Amino acid sequence: MKKVVVIGAGQAGASLVIKLRESGFKGPITLVGSEPHPPYQRPPLSKKYLLGEMALDRMFLRPESYYAEQNISLELGQTVHRINRENKAIQFGKKIIPYDDLVLATGSWPRRLPAAIGGRIKKVFTMRNLADADAMASEFVEGRHVLIIGGGYIGLEAAAVAATRGLKVTLVEMADRILSRVAAPQTSNYFRNLHVTHGVTIKENVRLKKLSAHDGVVSYADLSDGTKLKIDFAIVGVGIVPATDLAKASGLKISDGIKVNSLGQTSDPAIWAAGDCCAFPYRAAEQRLESVPNAIDQAEIVAQNILGAQIEYVPKPWFWSDQYNVKLQIAGLNTGFSNVVTRETPNQSAISFWYYDDQILIAVDAMNDPRAFMVAKRLLEAGKTVPKEAVRDPQIDLKTFLTA
Repeated sequence: MKKVVVIGAGQAGASLVIKLRESGFKGPITLVGSEPHPPYQRPPLSKKYLLGEMALDRMFLRPESYYAEQNISLELGQTVHRINRENKAIQFGKKIIPYDDLVLATGSWPRRLPAAIGGRIKKVFTMRNLADADAMASEFVEGRHVLIIGGGYIGLEAAAVAATRGLKVTLVEMADRILSRVAAPQTSNYFRNLHVTHGVTIKENVRLKKLSAHDGVVSYADLSDGTKLKIDFAIVGVGIVPATDLAKASGLKISDGIKVNSLGQTSDPAIWAAGDCCAFPYRAAEQRLESVPNAIDQAEIVAQNILGAQIEYVPKPWFWSDQYNVKLQIAGLNTGFSNVVTRETPNQSAISFWYYDDQILIAVDAMNDPRAFMVAKRLLEAGKTVPKEAVRDPQIDLKTFLTA
């Protein structure tokens, strides 16, 4: 009977083994994770979990008992150090587990500060897993000063939590604006204003030169604009890199991630990949998506393809971020946009920014506007667009363009 082994017990790994069982697969399944916890949600780590609004048991994707009931072997707290492709087996410690199909759902790692800048000083944190959140949780004490390095969504979410908890927050972004790599200036301006009204100091076009320590603990930050800040701790949110070391050591093809075909197979047809770690063909190019929806959808497609379905993965990208009382929902990918159209609700309680490549709608950022998000998502999935003048007019119901 076919044996399936999955390396990586995050959202993609969990979604894949669950889908295998739901699809009627009866063979042995082993899920190997480097953390001591069963698979859990990551998005709440930088939001509700840090705020103390979500308990650990609510974070788990399934109760630990589920895996035993489904005859899924959990190997937690284990790091796989070798894939023997010739003999079709993985190894960690002295344990060797054979496979017929192997899935790499190894995720990604946060970029860290170079040691020369202060990356090894105590109380300099990254935000990627439960251990990171637990390590910094006790630092969120009213009146303390936190420096956040990086103005992407992770940095902004951490800033929102810190400001909500009454901390003094300074955020530095080396680019000329926050969110410059992922959003239009309109979205950047919206979130800059939001954070400033909550007391966050945002320094754009400013980089961290060096962190200084007292007794090994971070104490000061020197910035490129000449500012010297006394701080209590720092959070680094400068992006992530795909976890490809194991795949690379195994001789699999690597680009900006583990290369897979449209089915999710790597350069070894017995090895598959899903989630943050892999780069897949998309619109005559190569794409790597860092999102929960992608991890789930891609993993479920791979699970079906392991069972012989031969389904090509075509992503329907969407993302979200929660900051203060604002829910940002993003549909599509804005790569290559040429102009942006603004849509406001009549009472100005919600706003959305619609990205166009010439006359073609390619993405939408919706702030507290779930209706705009859902319409845009359905339009994009259907390959339809909507005239810019209709977007600008809040009196026009954009749903009518779904049936046009």
